[in-house]
Amino acid sequence: MRALTILWNPSEGIDLGFFEIKFYSLMFVVAFVLGWFLIKRIFAHENESEKNLDSLFIYMVIAILVGARMGHVIFYQSELLLEDPLSVFLPFSFVPEIEYTGFRGLASHGAAIGVIIAMYFYSKKVLKKPMLWILDRVVLTVACGAIFVRIGNFINSEIIGKPSGDFPLGVQFLHDEISPNRASAITGIKDSGKAYDAIANDPTFADALASVPFRHAAQLYESVGYVFVFAILMWLYWKTDKSKQLGFLFGTFLVLLWTVRFFVEFVKEAQVGERADWALNTGQLLSIPFILIGIYFMVTSYKKKYENSPNA
Repeated sequence: MRALTILWNPSEGIDLGFFEIKFYSLMFVVAFVLGWFLIKRIFAHENESEKNLDSLFIYMVIAILVGARMGHVIFYQSELLLEDPLSVFLPFSFVPEIEYTGFRGLASHGAAIGVIIAMYFYSKKVLKKPMLWILDRVVLTVACGAIFVRIGNFINSEIIGKPSGDFPLGVQFLHDEISPNRASAITGIKDSGKAYDAIANDPTFADALASVPFRHAAQLYESVGYVFVFAILMWLYWKTDKSKQLGFLFGTFLVLLWTVRFFVEFVKEAQVGERADWALNTGQLLSIPFILIGIYFMVTSYKKKYENSPNA
């Protein structure tokens, strides 16, 4: 028996009349803003010049968005490169017709690769410090941001979990199971938002609602896991001297975050249907190298002591 069930029928944004602010986009804004204040505090603690913060913010935003988008296309939806190449970098689908979709296909593994590449160039061109020094610090902001990105996925009813069976928590993702067109067809209501509300609240459509299975809230499981990752990294940075060991915090981040991802993937639906019968899904296979690389950096960090030499 389920102790807690949720019928998830959210508004996807704040309608301003002339424009709708999507909650998913808002979660990215929250992630970047909190990351900005956190890294600013870290730079002040390290006596680093704030003049380098603006360029760091630009490097990070571009790296995360471009890396995440390219990661999704390469790892999960490579057919877009040939079938609809413009949709790779534009928030529109052009096949079979032009449709505004927003940027819904973003992959965290791609974002991680993008950040690592960006920090290599940032450390060489701007900061003039070892790349691992800045990676050891920006991972705190990335772990913090990941919490809100997964909340955004939950709001968007994407990256959903598998049917939860008798698990105490079950969520009915109404928007994922029933498309807007189908919701309108079931209810006879053209406005999809009102159609979803009718299915959720009107007993007339109880059969349609009953067809929506209860699923694991995999996005929230992952988000909660990232809270612990963030807390551990914060403790290591502020309460120990591990930040002086080049690569330790970066390695810890890789091990912890991708371990959380690896295990939560067991209750997620496969993002690529053709790979649903794989023993390990794409997200798990991509996480394993990151975990191994993280262990390497944690082990070798003991030989890489670095005393900070603040810039003017």
